[in-house]
Amino acid sequence: MKNLQNDLFGSIYSPLEFGNESQVRGKDQAPLFFIDRSADDETAVFEEDVKSELEEEETRKPVWVDDEEETAEVDILNGANRLRKLRREEDEKVISAADYVSRLRAQHVKLNPGTDWARIDDEEDELLRSNGEAVVRGGQRLLPGLLEYSKLVDANSEEPSRGPINSVQFDKVGPLMGREEKSLESFEVSPDSKTIAFIGNEGYILLVCPRYKKLIGTVKMNGTARSLAFADDGRLLMSSGGDGHVYTWDLRKRECLHKGIDEGCLTGSALCTSVDSTLFAAGSSTGIVNVYNREEFIGGKRKPVKTIENLTTKIDYMKFNHDNQILAIGSTMQKNSLKLVHLPSYSVFSNWPAPRLTLGRPQCMDFSPNSGFMAVGNSEGKVLLYKLHHYQKA
Repeated sequence: MKNLQNDLFGSIYSPLEFGNESQVRGKDQAPLFFIDRSADDETAVFEEDVKSELEEEETRKPVWVDDEEETAEVDILNGANRLRKLRREEDEKVISAADYVSRLRAQHVKLNPGTDWARIDDEEDELLRSNGEAVVRGGQRLLPGLLEYSKLVDANSEEPSRGPINSVQFDKVGPLMGREEKSLESFEVSPDSKTIAFIGNEGYILLVCPRYKKLIGTVKMNGTARSLAFADDGRLLMSSGGDGHVYTWDLRKRECLHKGIDEGCLTGSALCTSVDSTLFAAGSSTGIVNVYNREEFIGGKRKPVKTIENLTTKIDYMKFNHDNQILAIGSTMQKNSLKLVHLPSYSVFSNWPAPRLTLGRPQCMDFSPNSGFMAVGNSEGKVLLYKLHHYQKA
């Protein structure tokens, strides 16, 4: 029994006086226990307090069992005073050797709680690895009314353009920003980057494969083509123009699937689809924007979901953000003529643009892939950059 105590605990405590009672010492002649003077001698040790620490040990099968533990007994009442701490009941006197060993282990775990205090939860660890805001808003729903944003340094502040900025676009595969060529005004790239649609003369739309740089087909509208937008991940192409109609083309068959009149439109000037292709917006030369459910429009229901009349000059560009909660509409003909429309309430954000905020004459705009940033190119050659605080990722 003494050898077992020595093997279990060694000499981990400083020698203390225990009176004249017999003392069990280890091989190095150091006492095995110390007396906690701050506690009453009648204090009991409960193994339940350290049950979680011992559960793993209890499930293990011992390699060797000491037969002496099954027959030997230990007097914890009349023995050394330090043994009284091992009692569960006040009148408990003699316990088996196996029970004695179990209580010694419990006492050891209780006095040596380990280093659990230094552990960090996975949740806390993830929080410390992020540079986002510590207080996360409940849900991802963007509320109408006011939009939280802040002005950042111009994206092209190091090298401003001498002429107007006619196109801006965020790179989807990296944090790169750049000024595209003016030719972007006359073509649209499919979401899968497999097709480029050019606006040609006399209603022709030229389809080009960017990989082989070859013309792969053409489609023709009845009127002049003025705006393009891809849908269904590039399988469909929508177009509008001088005849006031919106066309839907099947690019695999190179044929028109549907043609419908844009309500109240004489000349279509801009077109865009939502990321999931459920909605599309059609802008006209009079400044009116109609928002349609695409499937309902193709199915014959040509009543717009909402008509937006916040601009009075020709709509030159529009853009849905990545989660369809913001629709940007703009005109190049007047200063500050860029509106942000909240969906699905279809109300404009009243604090954009701010009264003292000067956008110049905005020529183009784009949202970053996760709507964390918004870039606006103007006629003065600047690319204005804004942070949208509702979105945590760029």
